[in-house]
Amino acid sequence: MNPSAKGWLNKLLTTVDTDFNDEDVLETIYPKLKLAGFIYGSNVCVALPQYENKDFTQEERCKINLILALHNVYKSTTSEPTSFTAQLKLFYKNIGFYKTSFISDIFGEDVEQIIHKRIQIDNNIITKNFNYFATNALLFMDVLAFRVYLNQSNRTLAFLEGLENSIVTVVSEALNAKSKKNEYDESLIRLLKSSLRTSYKKEANLEALDAKNHTLQERLYLLDLACMATWSDYKIEKGEEQFFDRLREKFNFSSFQINDALSTVNDFYKNHKNDVALLSTKNMAKRFYDNSSSLVKKLISRNSKKLYQELKESKELVVLLSQSTVRDMTEEEIDKMQEQLLDVLKSIPSLAIFMLPGGAVLLPLFIKFIPKLLPSAFDDNRIEDQS
Repeated sequence: MNPSAKGWLNKLLTTVDTDFNDEDVLETIYPKLKLAGFIYGSNVCVALPQYENKDFTQEERCKINLILALHNVYKSTTSEPTSFTAQLKLFYKNIGFYKTSFISDIFGEDVEQIIHKRIQIDNNIITKNFNYFATNALLFMDVLAFRVYLNQSNRTLAFLEGLENSIVTVVSEALNAKSKKNEYDESLIRLLKSSLRTSYKKEANLEALDAKNHTLQERLYLLDLACMATWSDYKIEKGEEQFFDRLREKFNFSSFQINDALSTVNDFYKNHKNDVALLSTKNMAKRFYDNSSSLVKKLISRNSKKLYQELKESKELVVLLSQSTVRDMTEEEIDKMQEQLLDVLKSIPSLAIFMLPGGAVLLPLFIKFIPKLLPSAFDDNRIEDQS
């Protein structure tokens, strides 16, 4: 099987359908996805060894692991006659990542292409290391959302929004627990918090989250992301220890679950430090923030003409973006600005990254850079800084 060649998905599914048994539920495959690095955004192997090939790239392993997880959810959740690939296409359409067109309706959109785009947004924009770590560490959100979609499709978007905001809150608090934070740690914390939707602003702390809103599997995923955020030198500082105590109480974890999650992420990074280039950077917050900024700038630059045309039709948005450069915005204004900006971004296919689970994290950077990198769109509404 060659995951980079056409036809790989059908070949994989033929084998996976034969191997599946009723005891294979998401909760049993999740630890295997962790050991494979899928949860950590660095796929060092395939979660189920019978599908491994030493010649696979990380991107190819990521494709396989994503399909194994999604297929596991499909087989253990639904008995509908609709095929797995058909349901998967409908799911991505439901969350706004895949859009049908006249051509694709006639000839059909290849699910392999959808998966490829989901994993590798733009090979020329996102560096390999950053893409694996930052974008693909959130791929498990797709898996959790797919399970919700199969049970109750009209809840999918609300579920993703809630999970996304819980992730932002937990990771922000985990980073904030460090006793020594540099400017990049602080910048990343501000970036994450500013990406929260207005309806969740009051819940932007650990105590405000409600464990009842998340299944055990979702809570374990939040725990693993928190462990990733605090990982640095295999040691847990006092502040981080207090954070995990709060996390244990809030989400009803046992001490064993906390220690096991910390031990697993430490072992993974220790064993695969030479395989994961990102780990050679001492400050992952710096790499994340720098690459996020670089990505957003390039997206604006490469889509400047289309963005200019769309902004010409959105005068209120242009005014809000202009004002955001010279004064603090109210929560109502931020909410309106994000909502209108998302409508603009939806109309430009190459900006699909903002529609992905977790994509809202980049929105504050987009708001920050677009007036600077696309000044012509703001000439009629320029607000000069009086300071």
